[in-house]
Amino acid sequence: MRESGILMHLSSLPSPYGIGTMGKEAYRFADFLARAKQKVWQMLPVSPTSYGDSPYQSFSTFAGNPYFIDLDTLCKEGLLKKSEITSRSWGEDETRVDYAVLYENRYPLLKKAAKRFFENPDEEYEAFVCKETKWLEDYVLFMALKEENGGKPWYEWPDDVRYRNYDALQATYARLYDEILFWRFVQYEFYKQWTALKTYVNEKGIEILGDLPIYVAHDSADVWANSILFMVDETRTPVEVAGCPPDYFSATGQLWGNPVYSWEAHRQTGFDWWIRRIDHATRVFDRVRIDHFRGFESYWAIPAGDEDATGGEWKKGPGMELFNRVKEVLGERKIIAEDLGIITDEVRELLKESGFPGMKVMEFAFTPNVESDYMPHNHVQNAVCYTGTHDNEPLCAWLKSRTRSELNYMKKYLRITENEDCADAVLAAVWASPANTAIAQMQDFLGLGAESRMNTPSTASGNWCWRVKKDQLTPAVSNKIKALTKLYWR
Repeated sequence: MRESGILMHLSSLPSPYGIGTMGKEAYRFADFLARAKQKVWQMLPVSPTSYGDSPYQSFSTFAGNPYFIDLDTLCKEGLLKKSEITSRSWGEDETRVDYAVLYENRYPLLKKAAKRFFENPDEEYEAFVCKETKWLEDYVLFMALKEENGGKPWYEWPDDVRYRNYDALQATYARLYDEILFWRFVQYEFYKQWTALKTYVNEKGIEILGDLPIYVAHDSADVWANSILFMVDETRTPVEVAGCPPDYFSATGQLWGNPVYSWEAHRQTGFDWWIRRIDHATRVFDRVRIDHFRGFESYWAIPAGDEDATGGEWKKGPGMELFNRVKEVLGERKIIAEDLGIITDEVRELLKESGFPGMKVMEFAFTPNVESDYMPHNHVQNAVCYTGTHDNEPLCAWLKSRTRSELNYMKKYLRITENEDCADAVLAAVWASPANTAIAQMQDFLGLGAESRMNTPSTASGNWCWRVKKDQLTPAVSNKIKALTKLYWR
């Protein structure tokens, strides 16, 4: 089935409170997508952000981001007063997220809401806590201890809780009971609002495509509670970290810093943690894109403490052993493989054997005199074709940064006439692709430039901030998307 969709993260939605939420603007965006005849709403990870405000560096791969909880909904539930929200500052620029302001102002309000909630908790609260116990208790303990320790990472906590001494953790429940209740409430409220939003989106005939990073952050409940599953020493300090080798784009590679997995330990558990993780993600979302899929075939392991990625080496991942086990336990799940980067024949074979659709990125296609898998004539049906991902420049900015020879080659290939808009031509090529699914960033249909870029890899600040204005999501834009979608039978 041919279909299309839009990539826009929740954080990028309009709202008066500093960041997009699961409130009325999310529902309005679902209506916008439905009018544009789209079938897919792609988002980035919805987990809590930590270092650098990145959704790819989270305190938990299972938890939901507290910033996405809609404050107006809490007012309707009688947990907040409107005056309590409007009396606070939410940033000066409606087109940018100010994470420092959010951090200072969001949590005091959520704590007020939690206090009122526990005066008369919902019946569904206990059911949620019991259902999600496997990850939830690790997360709430982690966050309560992090708060008690002034926000320090868990590997700088006192040894008794750092090493999860049983008596110390039991004492934590008694000592930090109110904080633990608060973090449970936050997750209950997130998933209650998320379920309502997802139900509405699905009723519009739209599926939500989420994102699952291959790695988790070192400073996370995941590593703290499951350190045996990672390449760490007896002090639970990573001995190897993740990244990418040097390439055309970076002479020193990319040093991500996430601890890499001890795949032998995962094998000994029957890949239980991965099964729970994929099961959770494919229940939260309708479909999941697994980031850095090539790392399951081979991954770049860098000695911990290195200043860049040059000293790393390729090591074998679990390959189909993992995905066969996932299928055995969970059955078929809708998974997309982010097969970008250095792709070898072994990675291509893994993708083929998995049956997952891979990715074709049009912004990678037009290097003069170089044929690539990204060129439209090499696209296959079992794929998702993108203008660019959240790591790429928006289409208009990308076009401006091309060399004359690249532009001339692209124009010749796509048969762009002198007066034709190049961005529209590239969007049309994506929608015309043989790939079953076509997706563009919202910025691309809005004709926005570099100011709307979501992320620039290997930079530590200024990312994940872009937000759309309410008046930009016009009927003219939805009609443009709709017309393209009908033209190419998506």
